Amino acid sequence: MFDKILIANRGEIACRVARSARDLGVKVVAVYSDADASAAHVAAADEAVHIGGSAPAESYLKGDRIIEAALKTGAQAIHPGYGFLSENPDFVDAVEAAGLTFIGPSADAIRKMGLKDAAKVLMEAAGVPVVPGYHGSNQDPEHLSGAADTIGYPVLIKAVAGGGGKGMRLVEDPKEFAEALKSAQSEAQTSFGNPDVLIEKCIQKPRHIEVQVFGDGQTAVHLYERDCSLQRRHQKVIEEAPAPGMTAEMRAAMGQAAVRAAQAIQYKGAGTIEFIVDGSHGLRPDGFWFMEMNTRLQVEHPVTEAVTGIDLVEWQLRVAAGEAMPLTQDEIPLTGHSFEARLYAEDVPKGFLPATGTLAHLSFPAGARSDSGVRAGDAISPFYDPMIAKIITSGPTRAVALSRMKSALADCQVAGTVTNLRFLSALCAHPGFAAGQVDTGLIGRDLDDLVQQAVPTPQHLALAALAALGLLDNGADTGFTLWDPMVHHVALEFDGAVCDADIRSFGPDRHSVTIDDATVDASSIAGRWMLDGVPAPDVAVNGNLITVFAEAGLGFTRIDPLDVATSATGDGNLIEAPMPGLVKAVFAEAGQQVQAGDRLAILEAMKMEHALLAARDGIVAEVLTETGAQVEAGAALIRLEAEEE
Repeated sequence: MFDKILIANRGEIACRVARSARDLGVKVVAVYSDADASAAHVAAADEAVHIGGSAPAESYLKGDRIIEAALKTGAQAIHPGYGFLSENPDFVDAVEAAGLTFIGPSADAIRKMGLKDAAKVLMEAAGVPVVPGYHGSNQDPEHLSGAADTIGYPVLIKAVAGGGGKGMRLVEDPKEFAEALKSAQSEAQTSFGNPDVLIEKCIQKPRHIEVQVFGDGQTAVHLYERDCSLQRRHQKVIEEAPAPGMTAEMRAAMGQAAVRAAQAIQYKGAGTIEFIVDGSHGLRPDGFWFMEMNTRLQVEHPVTEAVTGIDLVEWQLRVAAGEAMPLTQDEIPLTGHSFEARLYAEDVPKGFLPATGTLAHLSFPAGARSDSGVRAGDAISPFYDPMIAKIITSGPTRAVALSRMKSALADCQVAGTVTNLRFLSALCAHPGFAAGQVDTGLIGRDLDDLVQQAVPTPQHLALAALAALGLLDNGADTGFTLWDPMVHHVALEFDGAVCDADIRSFGPDRHSVTIDDATVDASSIAGRWMLDGVPAPDVAVNGNLITVFAEAGLGFTRIDPLDVATSATGDGNLIEAPMPGLVKAVFAEAGQQVQAGDRLAILEAMKMEHALLAARDGIVAEVLTETGAQVEAGAALIRLEAEEE
């Protein structure tokens, strides 16, 4: 076993790898960027090395600096985690050339699976079923359009070097092909440095089922399947193991195909074979096809660990250190069911825009596994993926595991940024999902029902008002006298709306809160606040931000009365940056007539492209930015002429 390893990553996966390494008695070296100097993964390591600026290209993608850090600290091996350099074969070559061990597959295996078109040819030769499509090298738009016509619509355009939904577009109408191709190629170039794409037939009512494999360079085993069908824009939201409705015959067929795929490239370490499955008529052994192989540990690996009892990171370290495969295929158990939900800082009602902010309060449920790379007080940076945590639950049956996930999500407490917590809870309560009727289109079909905005009750507003004034603290000075209760006033903002609360304090343990026509009685009994006789939810206060932990977290802002009159001076004519990012393209020009919905600019943030659209018909008065500009959230980009009254 190694004495010391370096983890070439950050965030939750770096913390996750460090935990298993230290359990094995292996010392850990972290690397960090400017933005991550005090990050959780640095604190989890025995020592840490600074490798550059905040942008990934200046730090976590600098392979030479990472190798230098490993040599400097005496690390014997490098664990890449996922993302960044984890599937870069040139980095693997450089690691090995430096006399270090790469904890993962060979550069040759990564190259063979790195380009989706070549990988599918290889898989077909190995007897693994593949989806009908065009995987050739001719990237001429007319040729690709002709290939799409031959395959038959709908089709998927996919980046050959891609993953995570980037560089992928669904095209249902031939008229939309040219624009979708241009967009996919642009995103692929930005994300992977390679604009090439392939074209595939889009499977109707598809399910995304993947198989965890593990190899030692000669033989391979599978650790059963995971269902990752709950996706939005091709990005996974909730994963589970095993797949709902899986039969023994289907599991055997998929497992054998996955092992053939791994052995065809002499795979070493943990990897995942992703299959697209036709779910229109149940799961059938002849109804699955190879999509791609991820030659690394997957984000969703904890659900496999939960149902097998196997620590996959431990296996990675042991096999990379030269040990034999820990178990044979027949020795790998499959017990119970497990779910993983990805908790992100993102603004769901605004189209799932990535969000930033400082985590004023952060608490995870005690009854679930929570893999996180942030702590209370940490900032969600615009430079990296905005994941807060992965919440994992398990149980003897799917129903029990799902029930535990609902409870775990209800007990998560996050303040300081918006999250997708309410969306995750809505998904878990979806009747179709609860019944195991999953496919990749479920979220898209029912999106409106899943993203409904939270509406605070008078009790929630009353609690926020009391917290804003510090009246929930034991011994708070309420101004109470024997003759008359003290009256307080506070203004709160929620989702752009301002509400006023009047509070009559009858003592430190009893208040009456009036909001519009509703009056809420608040009283403290044995140290627990009750609102109209019902126990109050938890609340956190950080400056003027008050978060009530109900309905997946309700964020209120205390408003200075002098600010109310000036809080709505915007005239609605400005197109602003919804988040920090890079202006990738500007399509608007001064004097141009535009219509509502016209694309005016593209903002690139967190490796995704976001179109900025005209909110109304009008004339462009001024373009306030340019292609290549780095802008902050709220920056004015384009101004329309004021509407005539």
